[in-house]
Amino acid sequence: MGKQSIKILLFSTLFPHAGEPTLGIFVENRLKNLLKQYEGLEATIIAPVPWFPFKNNIFGAYGRAARANKVEFRDNIVVHHPRYLVVPKIGMLLTPWFLYISAWRCFEKLRKNGAEFDIIDAHYLYPDAVACARLARKSGLPFIATARGSDVTQVGLMARPQQAILAALQQASHTITVSANLKRDLVSMGACEADISVLRNGVDLERFREIGRKERRKAFPAGPIMIFAGWLIPRKRLDLVLAVTKLLPNISTVIVGDGPLMAECKEEVSRMGISSRVFFEGQQTPEDMAPYFSLADVLLLPSDREGWANVLLEAMACGTPVVSRAIGGAPDLIQENVAGRVVDSDDPVLLAKAVQAILDDQPSRSAVRGYAARYDWVETSTAQMKVFEAAIADYRKGTLHDGD
Repeated sequence: MGKQSIKILLFSTLFPHAGEPTLGIFVENRLKNLLKQYEGLEATIIAPVPWFPFKNNIFGAYGRAARANKVEFRDNIVVHHPRYLVVPKIGMLLTPWFLYISAWRCFEKLRKNGAEFDIIDAHYLYPDAVACARLARKSGLPFIATARGSDVTQVGLMARPQQAILAALQQASHTITVSANLKRDLVSMGACEADISVLRNGVDLERFREIGRKERRKAFPAGPIMIFAGWLIPRKRLDLVLAVTKLLPNISTVIVGDGPLMAECKEEVSRMGISSRVFFEGQQTPEDMAPYFSLADVLLLPSDREGWANVLLEAMACGTPVVSRAIGGAPDLIQENVAGRVVDSDDPVLLAKAVQAILDDQPSRSAVRGYAARYDWVETSTAQMKVFEAAIADYRKGTLHDGD
């Protein structure tokens, strides 16, 4: 379509807001890079958040969601945060419906105010893409669904959510996964292979580069530094990070992130006798992450599940090699002996050996960054634009999927 204007409605519960500025930052990054690469595109975001009456931190994610403004502007893009009902524990199967109702009301208001859209870009399969399928049918628009990780590897394994996901993908004009393993998993569940493309996330090489390495290291003990960055939740396996720290008495470990396991992790650090070598830095904004990656000698990601772990690319772009378990896109992303090591095990001894191997034979930081530079956003944005153009063209020819 060249410079023809395309009006995109991005729909996802994973999008940054005032209460959680790093939530779904990978969704925002993909959109920003698409808009940067192609003139004539316009975007509006509907990013619903759970309704909750209290904003206090003691209420965790619900309290943070309550702090989201109903309308925000991010880089001159308007973001709407309508509220939807969440019934804890027992309401998972109802969430797509509540999400759809919230989104439809917001959509109707936008349309009454003159907004027009050519396509809906839905991120995360359940409940988001399932709700979006209803929204697309009601509005008569084509939609693209993007699978990002646990929506396939965890939620997608549950019988009724899986059925709903497959029905939504049948209706979608196309499906995008951020790694090849997610595509394989969806196909094994029954999704049509021909309707799925792998478009990996890229890395912002301007934001993620070595910054203040020598100065930042002065705040920590002399010697090798290992970093972990991410949510402090069970599947991230902070227990393995701490076990590796215990096994390698010469290293200090910097933990960047927050989450429900924070208190438990601090107690475990004390019990293990490694308090002098473990530093909890809390949650940081994306703009503040490059100096943290830069100060480290190695990053460890021992998660049980990941889709395409952006943290690996971001660390490498700052010159820091990585060690990851062989999960998600990690085996495809990490080139051994150049960018890091992949360990096909959750054995802390094997992970510690991989970390020590990097420390013993540290790759050139410039070489690590050079490897990460292969993963910029241009290729992904180009392929995404082709998917959008094809979906809109099919819609205009009357060949829009009509799965139910």
